[in-house]
Amino acid sequence: MTSSLAFTTIGSGPPIVILHGLFGSGVNWRGIAQTLATHWQVFLLDLPNHGQSPWIEDMSYPSMAALICEWMTSQGIEKSALIGHSMGGKVGMTLALTDSGIVDSIVVVDIAPVNYPHSHSGLVEAMLQIPLDRVRSRKDADRLLQREVADLTLRQFLLQNLRAEADGLRWRINLPVIQRQMDTLTGFPALPSRFDGPALFLYGLNSDYVKNEGIEKAKAYFPSAEFQGVAGAGHWLHAEQPEQAVSAIRQFLTSPR
Repeated sequence: MTSSLAFTTIGSGPPIVILHGLFGSGVNWRGIAQTLATHWQVFLLDLPNHGQSPWIEDMSYPSMAALICEWMTSQGIEKSALIGHSMGGKVGMTLALTDSGIVDSIVVVDIAPVNYPHSHSGLVEAMLQIPLDRVRSRKDADRLLQREVADLTLRQFLLQNLRAEADGLRWRINLPVIQRQMDTLTGFPALPSRFDGPALFLYGLNSDYVKNEGIEKAKAYFPSAEFQGVAGAGHWLHAEQPEQAVSAIRQFLTSPR
């Protein structure tokens, strides 16, 4: 199954593996990947239960990190830089902490290795309530979702996961499993290890995902970590301030070690 994880590749050079966040897919990072592809070979993965990748029952971070490790092996990638946003950042951190030999460096985007009170169960429930057997278009689904999700940008992000099939619209994300394992996804496993390689924690100054507690925990796991805030950005800083994000990532990856 691991070799069937969906991905696209852009550019050539040293590898970078990008891991998206919850409800997303690799395509969310295509713009930044195209910019980085002038110097790197960028792999945009769809994580399990997302995008075009297979559905699985176990979404624990060690399980997903093991799948990424196996996928890297299947692609002949011996060592790579990682970029991970939100859930993808937790997958990347877990991989770096459990299989450090295959991680050259890591950029963690707007997340920390801590448990969060944020729960997206309400969003999952709102999506599950849409009667797909009676909805004929994404526009109709948007109108129904608006009752529970007022923000248009967020609705558009969620609705990108609707795909048209011969018998109607279907979700391409595994909503029942995501709903059952939300506590696991908002948490972080207790790992008795640390990653001594280069690490950058990039976070939006308008976001509340990276606070003092998270920074201290990140320093314990990643003693060489650098921390950089991005002005004018919240949790989706790569979409809100892509030029600042790319500049910070490029500077980090090219800095002498």
